[in-house]
Amino acid sequence: MPRAEMSGHRRALRRLRRIMAGSGSPQERLDRLVKVIAEEMAAEVCSVYVMRAGEVLELFATEGLNPDAVHKTRLRVGEGLVGTVAATARPLNLPDAQSHPQFSYRPETGEEIYHSLLGVPILRGGRVRGVVVIQNQALRVYDDEEIEALDIIAVVMAELIAREELISPEERTTAQGNAILPTRLTGVKINGGLAVGEAVLHMTRVGVQQMFSDDPDEEHVRLANALSSMHSELDQMLEMHELSDVGEHRDVIATYRQFAEDRGWVRRIREAIDGGLTAEAAVQKVQEDNRARMSQISDPYLRERLHDLEDLANRLVQHLSGTTIGGSDDQLPDRVVLLARNMGPAELLDYQPGRLQGLLLEEGSPTSHVAIVARALNIPVIGMVEGLLSRIDSLDPVVVDGDNAQIFVRPGEDILQMAASNIELQERRREAYAAMRGEPAISRDGVRIILNVNAGLLMDLNGLDESGADGIGLYRTEIPFMVRAEFPDVETQTELYRNVLAQAGDRPVMFRTLDIGGDKQLPYFRDVLEENPAMGWRAIRVGLDRPGMLRRQLRALIRASEGRKLSVMFPMVAEVAEFISAKKILDMEIARARARDAKLPTELKVGVMLEVPGLMWQLDALLPIIDFLSVGSNDLFQFMFATDRGNPRVADRYDVLSPGLLSLLRSLVRRCEDAEVSLSLCGEMAGRPLEAMALIGMGFRNISMPPATIGAVKSMVRSLLVASLRDYLETLYDLPDHSLREKLRSFSRDHGVNIVDT
Repeated sequence: MPRAEMSGHRRALRRLRRIMAGSGSPQERLDRLVKVIAEEMAAEVCSVYVMRAGEVLELFATEGLNPDAVHKTRLRVGEGLVGTVAATARPLNLPDAQSHPQFSYRPETGEEIYHSLLGVPILRGGRVRGVVVIQNQALRVYDDEEIEALDIIAVVMAELIAREELISPEERTTAQGNAILPTRLTGVKINGGLAVGEAVLHMTRVGVQQMFSDDPDEEHVRLANALSSMHSELDQMLEMHELSDVGEHRDVIATYRQFAEDRGWVRRIREAIDGGLTAEAAVQKVQEDNRARMSQISDPYLRERLHDLEDLANRLVQHLSGTTIGGSDDQLPDRVVLLARNMGPAELLDYQPGRLQGLLLEEGSPTSHVAIVARALNIPVIGMVEGLLSRIDSLDPVVVDGDNAQIFVRPGEDILQMAASNIELQERRREAYAAMRGEPAISRDGVRIILNVNAGLLMDLNGLDESGADGIGLYRTEIPFMVRAEFPDVETQTELYRNVLAQAGDRPVMFRTLDIGGDKQLPYFRDVLEENPAMGWRAIRVGLDRPGMLRRQLRALIRASEGRKLSVMFPMVAEVAEFISAKKILDMEIARARARDAKLPTELKVGVMLEVPGLMWQLDALLPIIDFLSVGSNDLFQFMFATDRGNPRVADRYDVLSPGLLSLLRSLVRRCEDAEVSLSLCGEMAGRPLEAMALIGMGFRNISMPPATIGAVKSMVRSLLVASLRDYLETLYDLPDHSLREKLRSFSRDHGVNIVDT
């Protein structure tokens, strides 16, 4: 850009910023802005349109058009040239605007005498907040320098619009008064459920007002008092009735509490104070050092520790400064949907549980500490939402669909009504499912189906009584290991498994030994980098390579099951030799307990999870030496079709209701029936009523699923004629179809089978 033009644009920006910082109402400043822009851009017209309720652009200020049109002229997004700029979020440069097919004449503006038009979107946070337009009577094309200048001016104007002074707060906090376009975001499901609320940005950083101190002794006293106050606060959190039950969420908070007393952390803060910093600045410095050291670490556990330390540092600065940040503020809306990049586990408890409806994270994972606490509070959580904080504003209306991992931001009235209807429908279904909780899952023609739950946390076991499940078909033992700072010893594991068995009562529990590796790393293992971790060093392969670890787990299971039945299954077994090796380790622990006169389980059953398709061709050798076989449908499906279920490009490419997979499962059912080996299936497939219907038609009589899906599957079973479905399926196995889903859905409709999507 020529120097003269550059200096002219800088002069224009200086004039605009003086107006922005000057006196007068927002409307008065906007009126002055358009005059200056018209003058500096040598334009005969400058107009500003601001996004209003219902995706409407309203003329808020103009220089050159009829002033009576201000606050009267409105255009929908996509309507007219201004609406086109808003819809495309791109500049529009026209030498003769009136000849453009999108031109929409508004007689009240008096713009018919102007031909050339340059319109630029006013963007903030990646969204269109308005449009600024300049016009001239002459037929002309605006050059690149003018477009760039108006782009820069639009950035300045976005500051005024984003302050929310031009539009009343009442308009922004209702769906009907939403001034910004609706948006749908997606992420990763962490905890299911449906919620409606208003966005609250979780802000924890407190600015340090004073960096240096002349009195280190006083700062040490302030630090000691703040630490004491923070410890008391954390102790009170542990006593919250929402966290009163035993479970991993209490372990998370207790471990977090121990971090607050870490001597090394406190020592480094004290050393920074001795160096001349205030206590607040010392905490900030130590945290910046931690962040710099840990920023390149890929290990998920260590990254989780960084989040915990961030939380602690921010919390300590709050206590030092006397600033309160969190959910105790009475200014928060009644229904809060919390937004954060990530959070430490205690930060969630700063918000009143009754108000907290949902949690959205830019990062986060199903095993993150904040996710575990969120599950204890029973709120829907979605993680890995790209651009979350830049695309949702504070107090934006939000619908959180945790089951489908999608978020509706600033939804229209139709979406809100649909969400409200679904919440009401879910409540009615819960009531209906609760009414049949004590009823067995028996089909209309008398076939009994065992419905078990999958669990991985003690809190999951609440679903046993709530759903009326028959037992625990899969207890994932690795999850409690992932929330601890070190490998739990035999005593700790024994206590955990005793709690599981106690909560299960007389119902059976199938314990799966540690399925770690891949995306489930333990903090005390070095992060193993593998090109294909799902098919790498994981599950039973780790157990056999680290037999001491497997022995301690099996020893704890035997101790916890004294006087009770014990069922153990080994995951990711690819060949019979692996099972034999694992069974030998179990036999060694049984012999060890017997030699010590320990009380043994009353009955021991040992099985295998079928997840590797290659094991199907070894059933002749496997079935005679196992007590039960459990199909892990999630892994079996992805290995059978060479489809990474975590890759969105291919995750939905194949269907579990394909003829090929159903033929494989039918063959497995027959083999297990002939060998008189108990067969079950656990995984997402079992928890979907249509897929569960297909499993039952093939001959499965024992399936395991998330607790929340038991009611829907039981309702399906009680409306089903198994014999009719079995005969129908026999006509489908050899079809070349991509999927049998629609055929099975048609069967369910024609035969009155109650199918509710979960």
